[in-house]
Amino acid sequence: MKMVPRLLTGIVLAAGIATAASAQTKWDMPTPYPDGNFHTKNVIAFAAEVDKATNGSLKIQVHSAGSLIKHAEIKRAVRQGTAPIGEILESLASNEAPVYGLDSVPFLTTGYDSAKKLYAVSKSYLEKQLASEGLTLLFSVPWPPQGLYAKKEITKIEDLKGLKFRTYNAMIGRIAAIVGAIPTQIEVPDLPTAFATGRVDVMITSASTGVDTKSQDYLSHYIDTQAWQPRNIVFVNKAAFDKLTAAEKKAVLDAAKVAEERGWKASIEEMTIKTKALKDAGIKVVAPSAELKAGLAKVGATISSEWEKSAGADGAAMLAAFKK
Repeated sequence: MKMVPRLLTGIVLAAGIATAASAQTKWDMPTPYPDGNFHTKNVIAFAAEVDKATNGSLKIQVHSAGSLIKHAEIKRAVRQGTAPIGEILESLASNEAPVYGLDSVPFLTTGYDSAKKLYAVSKSYLEKQLASEGLTLLFSVPWPPQGLYAKKEITKIEDLKGLKFRTYNAMIGRIAAIVGAIPTQIEVPDLPTAFATGRVDVMITSASTGVDTKSQDYLSHYIDTQAWQPRNIVFVNKAAFDKLTAAEKKAVLDAAKVAEERGWKASIEEMTIKTKALKDAGIKVVAPSAELKAGLAKVGATISSEWEKSAGADGAAMLAAFKK
C-alpha cells in the first residue's frame, strides 16, 4: 500500500518538472558583428540580464557574426518569425522605408549630442514603421562617427572618382554615385578579402570596424571625416513578444532600456579607444583637408534634400524638429 503514495508523488513531481520545462522560452538572436565588437558585447549583456530577471524562463541565445543568419536576411527572418529577435544596422533597411536611412544622411549630425537628438525626434516614426511590419523596437545604439578608409591619402572629392567604393546601404551607394565611384556591396566579414583581391578600394565606416577587420593589413589611411553616426537597432517579432508573460515582457523592456544607455556610453569609449588603436596599428589617421570637407558637405546637402523629398511630410517633420 505504501507504494501507491510514492507512485503518486513521483507522477506529481514528473508533471511539475515537465511543466517547468515547457514554461521555458528560448529565443535565438542573430547578430551581424563578432563577439569582440562593443555592439555584440552589449547584446550579450542584455541577454544575460533578461535571463537573470526572468529566473531563466526566457533565454536569449546570441548568434554573432552572421553565424546563424546573414546580416542582410536578419530583419526578414524576424518579420517572418524564423528568429524572434535580431539586431541590424538600421540603414541596411533604408531601401524599405526612408526613416531607416535618416541616421545615415551624411553630415547631418556632428557628434553624439546631435546624434541623440536625431534619434529622439525620429524614434516615434521608427517605431511606427517597425510596428507596420509586425516588429517592436527594443533599443538602438550608435556607431562612432564614420571616417574614410583608403589605400592612399584622399585630399579632394575628385580623388574618389573611378574607385571601387564599399557600400552597405542605399545611402552609401548614393554617395559613391555622386562622387563618381563604383558602388560595391561588401559585408564586414568579407572586407579583408575584398580589399586584398581588389574588389574594393575605399570605404566609409567607423574606427571600430577598421580595428575589428585589421584594416592595417589591407589599407593605409583613415581620414577622420566624422561624416555621420549610423545606429544599430535591436527589435523583436511582436507576435513572439506578445506570447511572453507580463513579467517576461517587463524584464525584456527593462533590460533594453539599460542596454541602450550602456551602449551609447560604450560607443563614446569605443571612438577614443579604436581611433588610438588604428594609429598604434600603423594606419595614418588624418583630418580631412578643407577641400575634401567642402566637397563632402556638398554631397551631404544633396543627399539630405533627396532624403527629405523621399520621406514626404514625415521626413520634413523630423528634419524640422531636429533643426530647432
